[in-house]
Order: sequence, then C-alpha cells, then structure tokens
Amino acid sequence: MLWEELDLLQVLRIVVDIALVWFVIYKLFSVIRGTKAVQLLKGIFVVLGIWFFSSILELKTVQWLVYQAITWGFLAVIILFQPEIRRALEQLGRGSFFARNTQSEEKAINEQIDAIVKSCNYMGKRRIGALITIERETGMSDYVETGVLVNGRLTSELLTNIFIPNAPLHDGAVIIKGDEIVAAACYLPLSESPFISKELGTRHRAAMGVSEVTDALTLIVSEETGNISATKNGELHRKLDEESLRKLLMKELNPQERMSSSKSWSWRGKRNG
Repeated sequence: MLWEELDLLQVLRIVVDIALVWFVIYKLFSVIRGTKAVQLLKGIFVVLGIWFFSSILELKTVQWLVYQAITWGFLAVIILFQPEIRRALEQLGRGSFFARNTQSEEKAINEQIDAIVKSCNYMGKRRIGALITIERETGMSDYVETGVLVNGRLTSELLTNIFIPNAPLHDGAVIIKGDEIVAAACYLPLSESPFISKELGTRHRAAMGVSEVTDALTLIVSEETGNISATKNGELHRKLDEESLRKLLMKELNPQERMSSSKSWSWRGKRNG
C-alpha cells in the first residue's frame, strides 16, 4: 500500500505540509472576519457550487458563463479584497499573523465591555441620548463613510464626550470596531417596520434599521427616559439594566460565550412587540 511505501520522514513532511496550509487558511479567515469580504467569499462559494452542479447536469451555457466568471474572477478578487490583502501583509510584517493572543484578546474584550457599560450607564442617568453600533461579521464601511472618522481607542470617557449635547459629533451614531471608535455622527438607515412603537424616536428606528440589514449590535440610550435598549437581527429589547447589558455584551462580543450559548436571545428586558 501507499502508506507502507512511505518512510516516517515523508509522512511527517506530508502532515506538516497539510497542517501549515490549513493554519494559513484559518489565519486568512481570521483577517477577513468582520469585513464585507466574508459576504464576497460566500458569493465565491455559490459560484463554485453552480459550476459543480452545472458540470454534473451538463448545462453547457451555465458552464461557459461560470467559466468566464472564474477566469476573470482572480483579478476581481485582488481588486475587491485589496484592503484585506493589505491588512494581512501588514500583520505578516509585524509578525502578528501567526501569533496567538487568546488571553490578551479576552482581556481586551472585557475592557471594551467595561467602557461601553460605564458610558451607557453614565449617559442613561443623565438622560444623554446616544446611538452606538458595534460592528460584527458584516462590514460597516458604507455607514462609516457617512460620518466623521475618529479612529480613537475605545474608552468610556471618549465615548461619553462624543454624545455630550451640543458637541459637534453628538448627532448621529458612533460605530465601534473591536477596541476602536471608528467614526461618529454616522447616518444609519431608518426602519420602515410598522410594528415599531410610535413612542420610540429616530434613534430607535435607526437602530432597528441597521439591525435589519447587518448583524451589528446597536445600543440606544433614550434622551427622554434614560432607558437603555439594544437591537440585533431586527429585534428590539428595551429597559436593560447594568447587569443585563453586561451579560448581553459578554454573550455577543466574547467568542467563547457565543459558542457556549444558544443562538436565540435570552436577554432580560421588556421586548417591544
């Protein structure tokens, strides 16, 4: 048999070769996670699936069209994934591409959650209106472009100062990515759902709107009542206290918590019908 003809050194080389390839693929997926490249990658898999089934069913015209798409797709991928490719090369140059930062990442996530909870509670007690969108898998670059770039480290002080009444950037949404406040005064799409309570204002409708078209997690601090609400996947949950807000953020922002929890929400709070 083939394995009997291979010596131990050859087997070791094959195992190392396969392991390195899979590790690089895993790291590349880690780089593009949280960007629109994820959606583009899904589109590529759909095209490959169409090509596979058209080959089985011998659909000549479909095969020809998919072949043309694949032929020119390599150049298109380089153009479309240019920011992600640059990001991967930068990480490789810094030596962080192959680094493992599980503990440091978890510590950073806890610091982010502390900053957001502290800021929301501060603004809620003083009835300072706020709209905070946390980027997830789907990229938010389209909405970032509508606001003012901040690119500042996420702290409760900076986040609170942005929403101080009459401040230049207080009107609009803040977009957070990881431990960075990317932009402020951003415009989000308003939901057209007829089921949103009329007592809710523009902030809540904008939060619902962005949750209907992305997987972002959005927090709202009401200027009238000081109540904290959250939206995700087209659902609105209201009157979150400090404990339920922290649990929500831990569940949604901490990868380990997300893996151990179910996909359905079990937040405490009063849901708006």
